[in-house]
Amino acid sequence: MEYTHLSHTFDPIYNEKSKILILGTFPSVKSREYGFYYGHPRNRFWKLLGSLMREPIPITIEDKKQFLLKNNIAIWDVVESCDIMGSSDSSIKNVVPTDINRILDIAPIEKIYANGAKAHQLYEKYTLPVIKREIIKLPSTSPANAMFSFERLVMEWEIILE
Repeated sequence: MEYTHLSHTFDPIYNEKSKILILGTFPSVKSREYGFYYGHPRNRFWKLLGSLMREPIPITIEDKKQFLLKNNIAIWDVVESCDIMGSSDSSIKNVVPTDINRILDIAPIEKIYANGAKAHQLYEKYTLPVIKREIIKLPSTSPANAMFSFERLVMEWEIILE
């Protein structure tokens, strides 16, 4: 597999009521094909949020946007563009970070969470020095994170409800 230079193609989802910001790394191949965040059918992100908010799992892209906004959750990714092999977060290099201030200037974000260790690492390297806001690392909802059962993910992610 070879490296491909890619740019992010989805806008962040947020509004002036968003209190929580969840950051991933960069959209996977499946998410890029689907045209929205966490588009891989086995990614547990939407099922997890539905469970935490005690609501049905949003299905369509529009349902997902409304679900996030209704629950005061903003989502985006740390990486605006990079060289990547397929969907492999570990292969990410030549990073251009997203401008998180685009959200922070409008939304009263209280906490920032990383969906996975790589999102956390990239935020600490590229974004933290600029915006000086701490990020809390949560286990990845990716199907590649087989170490975490769904139940264990729910337990770890419950912190976003505080």
